[in-house]
Amino acid sequence: MKPVPAKWCRPQAPGPAVNCHAGVGAFVWRAHIIASVNQQRASRLGIGIISAGKVGSPLASALRAVGHEIVGIHAVSAASRERAQVMVPGVPLASVDDIVASAELVILAVPDDALAGLVSGVASRQGWRMGQIVLHTSGSYGLEVLAPAAQAGAITAALHPVMTFSGTSLDLPRLIGCPMAVAAAPAFLPIVQALAVELGGEPFSVIDSDRPVYHAALAHSANHLVTLVTQAMRTLNTIGIEDAAAVLRPLLNAALERALNEGEGALTGPISRGDVGTVSSHLNALDSLEQAKEPDGRDRDIPASYRALARATTQRCEINSQITPEVAQQLYQVIDPD
Repeated sequence: MKPVPAKWCRPQAPGPAVNCHAGVGAFVWRAHIIASVNQQRASRLGIGIISAGKVGSPLASALRAVGHEIVGIHAVSAASRERAQVMVPGVPLASVDDIVASAELVILAVPDDALAGLVSGVASRQGWRMGQIVLHTSGSYGLEVLAPAAQAGAITAALHPVMTFSGTSLDLPRLIGCPMAVAAAPAFLPIVQALAVELGGEPFSVIDSDRPVYHAALAHSANHLVTLVTQAMRTLNTIGIEDAAAVLRPLLNAALERALNEGEGALTGPISRGDVGTVSSHLNALDSLEQAKEPDGRDRDIPASYRALARATTQRCEINSQITPEVAQQLYQVIDPD
């Protein structure tokens, strides 16, 4: 195994990551990382990817594009094997143990619930070794989940791109400018920061104890947004609007942009105006749609979601003095009449 580049491993103060995007300090900090990357071009890493999922395959493709050697990729399902062949053609499919044995950097891009068992399983087979870099891409976990690898002398790190992945080449341009939550021991933090920059990302730090809250915020915003938008699309489909996406796209683009720029000041609509009758009409209409459906329960989630979000919106509008406490109580009674 080639040694980890000494400059990357030397203890140094990378600066407060939370401020790494601000002003001249950001330019100097990023220039330092890019210089470190450029100086190490001749010392490329042999990287193994476990596994060829929607995250692992694009990362493998991006890292190979900047000169790293992908020594092997693990793929179990037919879809994963096909994805690996498309995203990193010519890279051998290999077992977990073979990848761990041959790679200088092992990237663990597996579901959160599989991560701990994977790390401890390799450790039980004495697979991890001194100086090897073991990095996971989970947003929920920090370094603690990699403790079995660290105990064997491996350098442990985490790199979580704040992005949704399709597992296709469409993901590659999305990595440019993508925030990436990184973690490593201080002496090795420049390694994972440099990898993030090589991928085109913007690294920032999230400590282990904050990871569950960090990941919950991302899942609540992005994953639940998909549920919310598709519920709205299904609702429009019920009244004969076939291209619901075309109808919603301008509204949703504007709402998202305003929310990101203005926060709760961007809120409009009946609850922010205190239009109790309109909210009541919405709920009656959605309840009627649900009752008219076949008993397969396909759309029964929509009224419940509307009520949950209307309740939360009412609370925030009352706190922000957009509506009076009296109006808020009227809304609560309409939302939860029982």
